[in-house]
Amino acid sequence: MIFLRSLLFWLLVSVMTIPVGILLAIFVLFPLSTRFFTVRLWWTAFMWLARHVVGVKMRVEGRENIPEKPVLVLSKHESAWETVGLQSIFVPAVFVLKKELLKVPFFGWGLAALRMIAIDRDAGRKALQRLLEQGRERLDSGIWVIVFPEGTRVPLGEQVRYKSGAAYLALKTGSPVLPVAHNAGDVWRKKAFRIYPGAITVSIGPLIETRGLKDTQLNAAVENWIEAEMRRIAPHRYPAAAAQENDGSP
Repeated sequence: MIFLRSLLFWLLVSVMTIPVGILLAIFVLFPLSTRFFTVRLWWTAFMWLARHVVGVKMRVEGRENIPEKPVLVLSKHESAWETVGLQSIFVPAVFVLKKELLKVPFFGWGLAALRMIAIDRDAGRKALQRLLEQGRERLDSGIWVIVFPEGTRVPLGEQVRYKSGAAYLALKTGSPVLPVAHNAGDVWRKKAFRIYPGAITVSIGPLIETRGLKDTQLNAAVENWIEAEMRRIAPHRYPAAAAQENDGSP
C-alpha cells in the first residue's frame, strides 16, 4: 500500500509540476510577486497531496520565534520534503542551491524564474561573492533566504560538519539567523521513492543575533542548537545520546 500511495503521489506531483514550470518560465515577464503566487498554488497542492495521499502531516513548533521581517533561515537538510514544506512557513522564500538544478526540465525552469540563489560549488570566492550579492538583494526585497548549512542531504541520525557559507552571508549582511530543525527524514528518506505516513515536526529556534560574532562562533551556535534539537524531536534516531541521558552521564 505504501508503494502504491507513493507511486500515485509522485505521478500527481509530476503532472502538476510540468505546467507550473512552463507557466513560471512564461511569467518571467511578469512581476516576481506573480511568480511567487503561482508557486504558492503549487506548494499548497503538494502539501495537500502529501497529507491526503501518503499521510504526511506537518507540526510546527516555535512559530513565536519567527520575526516580522524576513531573515536568513538555516535548516537541517534530510530529504526533498523541506524544500517544499519550509516554503509554507516562510513566505515568500528562496533557497541557496547548486546551479545544476536549474538545468532540470520544468522544475529547474521554475527555480530560475523564482530567482533562487544558484551557486557554482567549484567557483570558490566567486561563489561566495555571488551568494553575498544575491542574498543581500533578496533580504532587502522582503524575501526569506533559506540555506542548508550541511551542504547536502544527511540521513536522520547522522551529523556532518556545517559549512561556513551561511555564516559568511549572515555576518556580511548583518541579518539575524533563524535555526530550524526537523525530522522529515523519518518518513521522507534521502533519495527514496517510498514515503511513509507520519507527522513531521518542524522546530523553529530562537533568533540568533550576529553582531559581534565571528563566523566560527555563529556556525557553532547554529550547529549546536539544531543538533541538540534533533536529538529532542527524534531521540530514536540518536540512541547513543538517549542512553547517555538515561544514565545521567555528562
